[in-house]
Amino acid sequence: MIQIATTRDIPAISKVHVDTWRSTYQGIVSDTYLEKLSYTDRERRWQKIFARSTENNSFTYVAKNAQGDVVGFANGCPERTGKTAYQGELTSIYILKAHQGRGIGRCLLQAVANKLEQLELTSMLVWVLVENPACEFYLARGGQEVCRKEIEVGGKKLVEVAYGWKDTTMLKNVDCSI
Repeated sequence: MIQIATTRDIPAISKVHVDTWRSTYQGIVSDTYLEKLSYTDRERRWQKIFARSTENNSFTYVAKNAQGDVVGFANGCPERTGKTAYQGELTSIYILKAHQGRGIGRCLLQAVANKLEQLELTSMLVWVLVENPACEFYLARGGQEVCRKEIEVGGKKLVEVAYGWKDTTMLKNVDCSI
């Protein structure tokens, strides 16, 4: 089930965030950096994100399993830099490894695109580490490579790629019976 996140979901979102970073970025980001990730630190960051959500029009959706446990989440907002032709931004989307491949990512992507459309933002981009296997996910959903930039994570230089959708209506009508 996909639903808008509330502050009660912050601890679960933080746990999914840390756990997915550790599984997804192993071998990409330094082991030392991944080991230092903390649920408590991530929870503080998410509390700040939620506290600023009204002023910056950001929002978060969670995916919950049949038991009501958060197994994934996605966050979106208006594009943050103002330097691209894209109006909206998918700032994060993470699904626990054991729950990937079940359509949760498609449903979260659709939820973010729908919310952006409610904000009258009908184009979107997402930044992803080039080595992230999820790049294929965005390409399969019609995302087009927009640009690349170098970033630093844990003292290691990495490359991020932006995938964009000029018209997010193509992300609608996804079967979200998960």
